[in-house]
Amino acid sequence: MVEVVTSGHCWIELEGQAPIFMPQGSLALIPRGTRHKLRSSPNAETELLSDVPIELVGDRFEIMRYGGGGAFTHITYCGVRFDHVLADRLIRLLPEILHIHTLEEDGGWLHNTVQFISREAQQMLPGNETVITRLADILVIQALRTWIETTREDERGWIAALRDKQIGKALATIHRQPEKDWSVASLAKKIGMSRSGFSARFSTLVGEPVLHYLTNLRMQMAHRQILQTSDSLAKIAHRIGYNSEPAFNRAFKRVMGLPPGAVRKGGAG
Repeated sequence: MVEVVTSGHCWIELEGQAPIFMPQGSLALIPRGTRHKLRSSPNAETELLSDVPIELVGDRFEIMRYGGGGAFTHITYCGVRFDHVLADRLIRLLPEILHIHTLEEDGGWLHNTVQFISREAQQMLPGNETVITRLADILVIQALRTWIETTREDERGWIAALRDKQIGKALATIHRQPEKDWSVASLAKKIGMSRSGFSARFSTLVGEPVLHYLTNLRMQMAHRQILQTSDSLAKIAHRIGYNSEPAFNRAFKRVMGLPPGAVRKGGAG
């Protein structure tokens, strides 16, 4: 969930954590949907979200009004679904809440996006649901980029690898075209490293050899497609870079523990 304070201010409180002050221009990303409370002040009473009346104004847009008599606060909130297979890995690394004050963001680009969302939410113009949805996607991406760039982490790990100039470029290359017939040599050449140097640095930072990482990514993609589509196994195999269905079946079973046919039949894996 993403919550953006477009006017006024509030406090956001996750169970077991101290309340966080959110002035106008603040953005909070709650990646795992952790239960939380929004308050006008740290000790103010709260109401269950399910008890607050909802005014539906579109298929994907609703308005909630609560309270009265105090200072006015306007919050735009959006439900977020991460579709890419890498999202699960990233979400596990994220904190329970990622808070950014966009006024403090260099260049003001993020703050300007928040202001744009605020205007769209208030004016209710045709097509504003689509505009707000797209802008929310951009906010989430930028919030994640900000966290990746600023988070403190050990010198090793997936986030450290993403930040690394050369290994980060290799990961981006793999993520963009996982179906391509990559080799250690071709990836090393792509990023301007020697084969041995690239292989060693990738394994050190990411925690597994580059071709193991590539195979695991492909199998995770295949697993999701098996469960979410009716495409044939041969078509899925070809889509992720396997011209031989038997070779795909062997790789899938080795990585996922079950053959792809069993996953499709059981609907789990």
